[in-house]
Amino acid sequence: MKIKDIISVLEEMAPLAYAEDFDNVGLLVGNSETESTGVLVCHDALENVIEEAITKNCNLVVCFHPILFSGIKKITGKNYVERAILKAIKNDIAIYAVHTALDNHSQGVNKIFCDALGLVNTKILIPKQNFIQKLVTYTVPENAQKVRQALFDAGAGTIGNYENCSFNSNGTGTYKGNSESNPVIGERHELTETEEIKIEVTFEKHLQSKILKTLFANHIYEEVAYEIYDLQNQHQNIGLGMIGEFETEMDEKDFLLFVKNKMTADGIRHSAFLGKKIKRIAVLGGSGSFAIKNAIMAGADAFLTSDLKYHQFYEAENQLLLADIGHFESERYTKNYIVDYLQKKILNFAIILSEENTNPVKYL
Repeated sequence: MKIKDIISVLEEMAPLAYAEDFDNVGLLVGNSETESTGVLVCHDALENVIEEAITKNCNLVVCFHPILFSGIKKITGKNYVERAILKAIKNDIAIYAVHTALDNHSQGVNKIFCDALGLVNTKILIPKQNFIQKLVTYTVPENAQKVRQALFDAGAGTIGNYENCSFNSNGTGTYKGNSESNPVIGERHELTETEEIKIEVTFEKHLQSKILKTLFANHIYEEVAYEIYDLQNQHQNIGLGMIGEFETEMDEKDFLLFVKNKMTADGIRHSAFLGKKIKRIAVLGGSGSFAIKNAIMAGADAFLTSDLKYHQFYEAENQLLLADIGHFESERYTKNYIVDYLQKKILNFAIILSEENTNPVKYL
């Protein structure tokens, strides 16, 4: 099995198009055409993790955080990033990062976070914007079902919990072909009027080339009329953070002790107790201070995230309990999810969970 075959599975789990624009995801180091000897899954692809991959005969390291995040002009081994990259290159180890591609997935980082806490009725906290497009096309009635079904199979027509969604309206199409034309209906140089069906479907924008290729392959016309529009609609199943509920409410202190235990956190920084019960909880794995207002607007009793600064605790505005449980801790079970996913998709192949603890934050 080549590394590119494993990458295909990883992109099914976390499509790179879901990642934030600032992020650096995908294959960071290595050649996708190389035969893979095994996969080591980790949180951070540090030098000791690369050494672990060498020891365990894994030439692909799948990490959550990208070891290469910002621009780099030299690789001299002067810092932890360069040392990890040098060791990987010297030993033909490929590195692939998922990061916000998995953050934004409805079954990704924040769903894993919610599941660890036992939250129910979960939904995306900040739905992704500017990610949906609409295709409008026209064809004769006898071709309409074939075109629609092919578009559905290519990924179009999914809205929330519904599939095969489209809008269809009847009308009359007109055209007149020139001497170079080869009309399926009518003759060259003659004005043709024919009954047509207008088909409208939405799709995720990264599927555009696939959708158009499918349209052209299944449409009977020589020249296919179509339009594509960018929609302002939010994508309710893709986005950052998540909100859910406990089946039974808790006192604030009991809630934080529960979170500390479930997420194996060595310490939790939090805003002032408000003397209210905790039932509705917003979560955002990693650095989530930007989402405090979103959590408040969503009616959360508490917001769990990490990397909060001193003044950001004031932003709780006595409306919710704000808790920083630690960056690593909030994403703790992500690598376990990746291993489980790969093992279910790729049978009889070495998919190994890293034993290295790469959390750089320690507590007394």
